[in-house]
Amino acid sequence: MIYSMTGYGKSSSSKNKISAEVEIKSANSRFFEISLKLPSILSTYDYEIRELIKTKVQRGKLNIVIHFKKNGIENGVSVDADKLKAQLTLIKKVKKDAGIKEDVKLEHLLNSKEIFTTSDSEISKAELDIVKSALIKALEKLIQMKKKEGAELSKDFSNRVENISKKVSEIEKDYKKSIEEYHNKLKQRIQELMGNAEIDKDRLNLELALIADRADITEECVRLKSHLKFFKESLKNEKEPGKKLNFLCQEMNRETNTISSKSIATSIIHSSVLIKEEIEKIREQLQNIE
Repeated sequence: MIYSMTGYGKSSSSKNKISAEVEIKSANSRFFEISLKLPSILSTYDYEIRELIKTKVQRGKLNIVIHFKKNGIENGVSVDADKLKAQLTLIKKVKKDAGIKEDVKLEHLLNSKEIFTTSDSEISKAELDIVKSALIKALEKLIQMKKKEGAELSKDFSNRVENISKKVSEIEKDYKKSIEEYHNKLKQRIQELMGNAEIDKDRLNLELALIADRADITEECVRLKSHLKFFKESLKNEKEPGKKLNFLCQEMNRETNTISSKSIATSIIHSSVLIKEEIEKIREQLQNIE
């Protein structure tokens, strides 16, 4: 089974006025990257949270934002009522002494850091468990979406592999016809050139046999069909098939190039081009899987 690298997951968890919300976005990447935005109260658990994420996802670029609220206040920030009153009194006194008639505005208060207080910089194990619970649920939703998109990619791969298989069958049929037709045309051409002169039939048959041997694509077709078989099996059975599927694409492309270069029939060359187009589309889509 394959998983897409793109996905989205969001979840929350709460208990006893403690709540956590986690949002995850996953994008394509050659490597595994985690961009983690945590409130300061969780900063000491950065490594632990990253290790938990790695148990669920192995590839892609993850952008994760975690919000934590205690008693309805995010990141443990609250307003000191006594200091707020004192600040208002001070501002009013300054206005009166300076003869300023402007009303007190919110920005005047927000610039006063003294009125804000932060709770303890540590959280309990129970509170951390709430964060982990929200994270795991968000990761599970992300994985569900990655799995769903992976299933669609798998269908696309299967359809393209089937298209390639049909083209290989056509090539095998065209090859048998093309050899016979090429032999007949070559014999006819030689007879036209030689006129009434006697033709060494043994030498002619030897030359035709050599040409047929050089144009023989039987082995290439057999190997190509074998690669297609392994590709389909890997889609169903491999846990992380990405690297194997990429390798099989390279080998399929190699065999197709050889078939095209050895061919003496235009129809086979055209079929080879169509196969290469399908392989290229598969390779592009493989960049999207985990």
